[in-house]
Amino acid sequence: MAAGGGSSDDVPIFHAENLISNVKSINYSRTFLSIISGVVDGIWGFTGLMGYVFYFLMMMVASIGLLVKAKFSVHTYFDSWNRIIIEGVLGGIMSFVLFSTFSYDTVHIF
Repeated sequence: MAAGGGSSDDVPIFHAENLISNVKSINYSRTFLSIISGVVDGIWGFTGLMGYVFYFLMMMVASIGLLVKAKFSVHTYFDSWNRIIIEGVLGGIMSFVLFSTFSYDTVHIF
């Protein structure tokens, strides 16, 4: 047996195109969820800190949904857990605030 023969099976191999495609899918889904949750937030009338709590709860639900979709086998599709848990969360805040403000103004002010 060659030296290090068993260690080659321990190293995960990722295809760059597949990893990029999976990360893009996460970003698209989080952006879409940010828009939808912003509209729901504005219609329900959450303001201030409650709106941000709602946003982060929705992102947590999205992370759980992604974990279920990946059958809790994260390293098959991604290089780390951070891709599913954190990827795109902070980038969606601006979309959330924009659509939350727009829908709140439309429903509660006009």
